[in-house]
Amino acid sequence: MNTILVVDDDSEIRDVVHVYLRNEGYSVIEAQDGLMALELLKKKVVELIILDVMMPRLDGIQTCIKIRESLTTPIIMLSAKEEDIDKIMGLSTGADDYITKPFNPLELLARVKAQLRRQHFTKKEASDAIIALDQLVIDKSKHKVSLGEKEIILTPLEFAILELLINHPGQVFSADKIYESVWKEPFGFSENTVMVHIRNLREKLEDQPRKPRYIKTVWGVGYKIEI
Repeated sequence: MNTILVVDDDSEIRDVVHVYLRNEGYSVIEAQDGLMALELLKKKVVELIILDVMMPRLDGIQTCIKIRESLTTPIIMLSAKEEDIDKIMGLSTGADDYITKPFNPLELLARVKAQLRRQHFTKKEASDAIIALDQLVIDKSKHKVSLGEKEIILTPLEFAILELLINHPGQVFSADKIYESVWKEPFGFSENTVMVHIRNLREKLEDQPRKPRYIKTVWGVGYKIEI
């Protein structure tokens, strides 16, 4: 269950938002100002923050700045101000979205769901950025490959072929499909173009290139990696 922190000095607004979020299955905690919110965030893990701009003691802009010093939690800011400069200020301090008061609670719910979906996919991309297969480790975000403690230097095309195969474990790719996927153009050359790159990859990745552990040949069909 996702936990959402609602920060607003107006108790009526907190109550309304709380009810709508709770009815959607979210867990909700509340704070009436920025200082209270910062204290709660030291003790609680939340998936999203709804943060009012105009509050006593510590306003939403300063609270957002403080939160961004240590957390990347999505923040939706609330404000009665509609001027563009206020929106720009809110987003430039680290907020992910901005909604003006008075607002439709259903619109706020839609914004909440959109931010949580984005957060989910961002986490998934991060978790999928590094793939390990035995001693072979591929860091897709940095375009780096290592084998045990040794970094393996691949050309961009070699890396693209390896990434294609490892992104689809067990799937067999023909030479022409590899060419079209990696070179981004219709297959128009002999299969030797792909075969040469596969051979070079094996020379770099395999202890025994003729008996490969990673890039397997399916005779008469193509190539695959099994995880």
